[in-house]
Amino acid sequence: MPVTKRDYYEVLGVGRDADEQQLKSAYRKLALQYHPDRNPNNHEAEEKFKEAAEAYGVLSDPQKRAAYDRYGHQGLQGAAGGFDPNAFTDLSDILGDFFGFGDMFGSPRQRRQRAQRGDDLRYDLAIEFEQAVFGMTADILVPRLEACARCNGKGAEPGSGAQPCPTCRGRGEVIYQQGFLSVRRTCSQCQGQGEIIRKPCTECRGEGYKRVERKLKVNIPAGVDNGTRLRLSHEGQPGINGGPPGDLYVVLKVKEHPFFDRRENDLHCVIPVNIGQAALGAELEIPTLKGTEKLKIPEGTQSGAQFRLRHEGVPHVNGHGKGDVVVHIDVKVPLKLTRQQRELLEKLRDTLPSENEPQEKGLFEKVKDYFL
Repeated sequence: MPVTKRDYYEVLGVGRDADEQQLKSAYRKLALQYHPDRNPNNHEAEEKFKEAAEAYGVLSDPQKRAAYDRYGHQGLQGAAGGFDPNAFTDLSDILGDFFGFGDMFGSPRQRRQRAQRGDDLRYDLAIEFEQAVFGMTADILVPRLEACARCNGKGAEPGSGAQPCPTCRGRGEVIYQQGFLSVRRTCSQCQGQGEIIRKPCTECRGEGYKRVERKLKVNIPAGVDNGTRLRLSHEGQPGINGGPPGDLYVVLKVKEHPFFDRRENDLHCVIPVNIGQAALGAELEIPTLKGTEKLKIPEGTQSGAQFRLRHEGVPHVNGHGKGDVVVHIDVKVPLKLTRQQRELLEKLRDTLPSENEPQEKGLFEKVKDYFL
């Protein structure tokens, strides 16, 4: 009894109006789930993979899809036949990103001749709080690779050259048969180069690169903050086959200040005052990063009051202007009193209002309580 084929749209789990991207996405999902590499010795998974590949092979072809939509599977007789993985021209696009072996499609010889950009590097640099505010220039030592001067990055002793790889016979790849697929993988002996070095360079031991520490100068602009990344172009790892080098990213770690708390470009600090200063007002000496500034607080200042020293904060990076220094007042009540201080406070207490009734909530607190 012949096996009835399932509807191709049902196989992929898409609607009949699915576009090319939806078809490809659905097939990728099924290919990832049922691929033989991920389901060894699983005949059912292999059949589902074949079924999904066949459905995608038909629906991704406009002519075959039109015939299938009009006549069903009968419309493909003599045209679709069975699924031939070797004729599936864009299989690498479908599978490469998912299985990590996109290099099994195409020529390693072509890939190794392609120029590739070098990797980026990261360097964490700790600086003082004031250095972040005012800017600085720092010298850093960055460990990285550089082409060996003796062999010019080729890895072979000068004059010795290389010979074809005996494992892949110079192809740079080996072919394996996995179920119904012929899989090409990069040769593990020559790493896809197609050749091996007969006599490794005595300086770099055949690697072509040497690990060095390069001294670089980093200009840190005023106003940077913790976590700021500074890019130094072309100071990363060297490129491959003549490709450009990568970049170096210097990530700043700014140390905390003893009493300033930075919030964007403002600097916040807490200044304690006694009850006499708060009640009568006072002129305070406020520290800033450049020295001290005078601040007058009015009489009756309450604990938690805030005052600003304009333009005494952190500069805006690559911009104009500065933030402020925000002063938070903390009224301190003495824990111990002398006899004279106690007598004076008792006299003051007797002249002040003594209605110790609960304070009525303000409008904001009432609204907040209503919603809680």
